[in-house]
This record gives sequence, structure tokens and C-alpha cells, in this order.
Amino acid sequence: MQIAYRCKRANTSHMIAADQAFGRRDAVSPHAVMLFFTCDAPAEPHGYKLYTATRTWPQSPDSDDLPRLLGELTEVAVDNIATLGRAWSPLGPQGSMVNGGDMTLPTGTTYVGVGVSTLDSDRGRWYQVAETLRDAAAAGRYMSAFNLKGQCYAAMADGTALYIDRDPEARLGDTGIRCNKTLDPDRITYHNPYASLTEQGDDETRLIWRQLLALNNTLATHLLARRPA
Repeated sequence: MQIAYRCKRANTSHMIAADQAFGRRDAVSPHAVMLFFTCDAPAEPHGYKLYTATRTWPQSPDSDDLPRLLGELTEVAVDNIATLGRAWSPLGPQGSMVNGGDMTLPTGTTYVGVGVSTLDSDRGRWYQVAETLRDAAAAGRYMSAFNLKGQCYAAMADGTALYIDRDPEARLGDTGIRCNKTLDPDRITYHNPYASLTEQGDDETRLIWRQLLALNNTLATHLLARRPA
């Protein structure tokens, strides 16, 4: 659940940054990537600490295409692994894939997964939805980026897949979190309608999952093999 709530927080920050820069030369892409790492921390409630490194892009036609972004990141990772071998890390210093968040990690951290923050939602593409804020202001109605929805996808090294629908208008108790594994390990019997989460949805959603899973597999295979025995 920590991953899900970290995704929600990152998506909110992403939306605020994109809203503030909307229409400017430094406009932000509606898509961002998160790399998740953990480190043992006995004093923490869960016994570990979660770190998140992020990658954002300036707005451009290329950065508006989420499946393409993920595919290109996978190609970059594969090329860096081929060139630099076991020494390569997505955090750099050579071939860094991130430009924000926790870019310097303590010794002993472990890669646990990769996520996506996107400002597109079932209400429309980001650029269409962002215009509604401007239209509302012009009509004298108050709206802010906090009224808008966002989405996140996460693929974990242990095979867990998460989809997070961040909806400020969701009913009380509706977390918007869907997972291919039970979120309540104490339940003896459980029917999970999202067991095949990565195969559900429309063509674009399934393509996003395929590209995200490929990126996660590339990073997990490389980074977890680097861990000391």
C-alpha cells in the first residue's frame, strides 16, 4: 500500500507542476516515471524505507505518447546495460534515467519496481482537461488542479501490478486502488476481479502495461542480479 499512496502523492505533485506550467515554454509532459527502491529500516513502521526517483519530460509530441516513452526507456536501459555492464545504475552517474526525487540512495537499497504517473484520465486527455480550469476561471467558477483526476500504473519486481485511480471526488472508502494480488493477506478466500489486471482495459491501456512490464523486467533482471549474495 505504501507504493500506492506514494504514487497518489507523486501524481498530485505532477499535476500541480503541469498546471502551473501549462501553456508556457517550460510546459510539463502529462506523463512521468517513478523508480521504487527500499532499504531496511527497523525503526520504520513497516521495517523498511521507501525511496522514489522520478523522470519527467518537457511537453512535446514525443513525450505525449506514454507507450512510446516507456519503450524508449527500455531501449535506453538495454543499451546502457550492454555498454556499462553490471556497473550501470538507472540513477547514474552514467546513463541516468531520472531527473528528480530520491536520486542518491543509501547503501543496501533494493530495486522493487517502476511506476507511471499520467494526467490523462477517463475525463479526457490532460490538455483538454486542463483547459476546463481556464474555462471555469473565465466564467467566474472556482476550480483548481486539486479537482482533477489522475492515474498511476506500477509494476513490481515480485510480480505485483497496481493501478491507482486518483479521484478527488471518489466516494468515502473508495481508494481507487486495483491490484492483481490481494491487498489483505489475512483473508483465506478471496475472489479478485483484477487478477488479470495487466490484460484488462482498452488497447492503449494494455499497451501501456506491456511496455511498463518490459521496462520493469529489464531493470529487475539487471539490478537484482547486482545484489551481493
